Amino acid sequence: MASLKDIQLKITGIKKTEQITKAMNMVAAAKFRGSQERMEEFRPYAGKFSAVMGQLATTANPNAFPLMEEREVKKSMVLVVTSDRGLCGAFNANIINAAERFMKERRSEGKEVSVGCIGKKGYQYFSKQDVDLPIEITDCMARVEMVDARKAGMECIRLFLDGEVDEVQLLYGRFVNVVTQKPTLKKLVPISSGDLIEEEEEVEEESGPKATYIYEPDPEQILNVLMPMFVNVQIMAAMLETACSEQAARMTAMDNATRACTDMIHELTLAYNKARQASITSELMDIVGGAEALKG
Repeated sequence: MASLKDIQLKITGIKKTEQITKAMNMVAAAKFRGSQERMEEFRPYAGKFSAVMGQLATTANPNAFPLMEEREVKKSMVLVVTSDRGLCGAFNANIINAAERFMKERRSEGKEVSVGCIGKKGYQYFSKQDVDLPIEITDCMARVEMVDARKAGMECIRLFLDGEVDEVQLLYGRFVNVVTQKPTLKKLVPISSGDLIEEEEEVEEESGPKATYIYEPDPEQILNVLMPMFVNVQIMAAMLETACSEQAARMTAMDNATRACTDMIHELTLAYNKARQASITSELMDIVGGAEALKG
């Protein structure tokens, strides 16, 4: 059995850890509210952007746009969006595992795979793997900004137009609720008219009757301008979803850690009391034994 001093030291250490996890939970809760507000404000914009693109796609000729060129996929890239910091449970590990599954699937089909990283945790993992990293953007998830999304989007577009990749898939942590964050894979480039129309129909079903648009200038000129912006908006939305999911995951992880500390303190307190009682009993037995010896 551990000594009383050892148990006291363990209890003191765990109490300090409990204070840290409580503080981190409170900080994550405060950051979560801000991240959730930004995400919820951006969602309607991204949804309406997709709806307008879907309307345009029905009237335009897909063959006229390089970003809509469907070609045989020989080289694929997955753009992985993770957090910059840890201590958020299995959140980043789930996204990285989803990326590994995607890469394994593509390689089994005989295709080359590269990885683009937004967020330090993904970069730290894939930089140690035998994989090409054409995009590396870190220290950007504490405050998500469009400039970082645009930087990643422009590089994805360049890689596709130069023929260095034949498709770009976007992988991020989609926020469902505080306890559920789902790794989500979404095709980013080439932009598919079918996918745009499906997204547009979903937005119309949620928001009401379908609208009719009149475009000036013609839809093809508008699409030439909007397509790069659409890629940037999709990446920005993914970064906001991931940032919100990160804080939600950290809240849950720190709450679980605090509860574990509380349970450990309870168990160690019981062990301390038992050890103390055993020590007192032993001392009493020594005193009684000594007294009996003096009588004899």
